[in-house]
Amino acid sequence: MYAFTQAGMLAPAVKDFPQRVYVPDGKTNRLYVIDPTTFKVIAEHPVDAEPQHVVPSYDLKTLYVANDVGNTLIPIDPRTGALGERIKVKDPYNLYFTPDGRSAIVVAEYQRRLDFFDPHAWQLQGSLKVPCKGINHMDYSADGRTLVAACEFSGDLLKIDVAARQLLAKISLGGMPQDVKLSPDGKIFYVADMMAGGVHLIDAEKFQKLGFIPTGKGAHGLYPSRDARYLYISNRGEGSVSVLEFATRRRVAKWKIPGGGSPDMGGVSADGKQLWLSGRYHGEVYVFDTDPKQGGLIHRIQVGKGPHGLAIYPQPGRYSLGHTGVFR
Repeated sequence: MYAFTQAGMLAPAVKDFPQRVYVPDGKTNRLYVIDPTTFKVIAEHPVDAEPQHVVPSYDLKTLYVANDVGNTLIPIDPRTGALGERIKVKDPYNLYFTPDGRSAIVVAEYQRRLDFFDPHAWQLQGSLKVPCKGINHMDYSADGRTLVAACEFSGDLLKIDVAARQLLAKISLGGMPQDVKLSPDGKIFYVADMMAGGVHLIDAEKFQKLGFIPTGKGAHGLYPSRDARYLYISNRGEGSVSVLEFATRRRVAKWKIPGGGSPDMGGVSADGKQLWLSGRYHGEVYVFDTDPKQGGLIHRIQVGKGPHGLAIYPQPGRYSLGHTGVFR
């Protein structure tokens, strides 16, 4: 699944983009920009109320700041860093794109709805009301025909037909499911659970729970390594990152943040050597060395008061499926 997201495999569209880290802050309603070569904040911009995530567009040419309470998407030109004109949409907690690129999916969490838009004209194509509370993160099946979405506040997992925009199935995990990531072989969905403190393993075809792996308190974000051997899991409740080996499904490392922290959302650098995560309740950004044997925290950067869906960009891949960087 990650054959085109290996280290350095940047698409022609993004090869000239400067490496930057974009940090939306829901407490200050600002976007902070970090130069990852100096680990310094080089710009900040006022945005609208409660920016949640910075999301790469399907064609990789634009980033969007999703302002949940502000009811807007604000485009960013990754080449220049300039912000564009606001796009009015209702409740954009998160943003994804269908694998064929024909639709943008606004995850309207408070509305309990997925809204499908033309990703260029931003005209509404249709909506799907969901039977759960707190829909937030998702990923797609290997063939792109279905998506699996987590519902944080009701503890549910949904399977949805993408083309038909119809609910196919729902299972209850009973905790607080968060991020969702497909395994490299396309057979397993990994689902982080903040309440259970680990990841659920879901059979991608049968949509049945296969097992559970404890990782740490408040398991939240999931990020495959560039070589697709490992899965990095941010444990927001205890201030750590667990490293899971896909082949054995065993934890091979845990990196703790000295003095504690709240690692949340982020991404892996283009060369695969660093993992960048926002510190949701500590007003900082964490940078980890990703070496599974000698890795760990290498930098802490003070940023705002409530940083959330951080995006490091550009990243390898042919196209973006959304969130802070789900690429294929």
